[in-house]
Amino acid sequence: MRLIVGTLVVLLSVFGGYAAMGAHLAVLFQPFEALIILGSAVGAYVIGNPPAVLKKIGSTFKTLFRGPRYDKAAYLELLGLQFTLFKLAKSKGNLALEAHVENPSESSIFQQFPNFATDHHAVEFMCDYLRMITMGTENAHELEALMDEELETHHQERERIVASIQALADGTPALGIVAAVLGVIKTMGSIDQPPEVLGHLIGGALVGTFLGVFCAYGFFGPMAQSLRNIYEAESKYYLSMKAGLLAHMAGYAPAVSIEFARKALMSEVRPTFAEVEQSTANLQTAAA
Repeated sequence: MRLIVGTLVVLLSVFGGYAAMGAHLAVLFQPFEALIILGSAVGAYVIGNPPAVLKKIGSTFKTLFRGPRYDKAAYLELLGLQFTLFKLAKSKGNLALEAHVENPSESSIFQQFPNFATDHHAVEFMCDYLRMITMGTENAHELEALMDEELETHHQERERIVASIQALADGTPALGIVAAVLGVIKTMGSIDQPPEVLGHLIGGALVGTFLGVFCAYGFFGPMAQSLRNIYEAESKYYLSMKAGLLAHMAGYAPAVSIEFARKALMSEVRPTFAEVEQSTANLQTAAA
């Protein structure tokens, strides 16, 4: 919804303002100028990015329309899952987690948290590090370094997508100039035409510059920034898991460990202490 509203505001502001000045919108309809700019932009995008990035362009637009996938309810569920896992490990030992992390799809614990259970990457991250703990990993600093390395790799993979769209935004104004220059070249071939014809040709050439700048700063640049914000917000989901796991390794009680995890979240989606306490109390009641 936010993307749609923003797009409508941009279009109405630019074209509505232009029409309000008494200008003719039909002059801006220059399909071949648009073909030069957008077609060459697509070609440059293909040249400049690896197949792994190109394959994700469809899901990238879905992400832009969807926004961050994790809300307060999702974080409450994550904290509840961590509390349940840590409580089991505290009462029966870390080896009690083995059956759950080896077959999370059949785990009675993971089935209590369906949204988390359907997030393949989150399940893999949680189970991988719980498995290492059950196998006897005791050095929290080494485990933290490994988590940081994995999260950094995940960040770099996403940053490549953001950088590809930002490069598109940076290059589109120059492609607009290319289209404008080609329009001027066409105009110079008709220099013997009357002023009204030349005026139309020159106006058409200048539309190329307009389209390049408009697409870059009205759409591609904001899209890159929006995607970066979404990815940064979603990264907190994994940082919360990291904080909780490290607190558990340090020997803290489950309620304290998930408090470490809670503090890693952004304020707009961070559940309050009371909300987490109520959520975990309900879990305890259900377990009883």
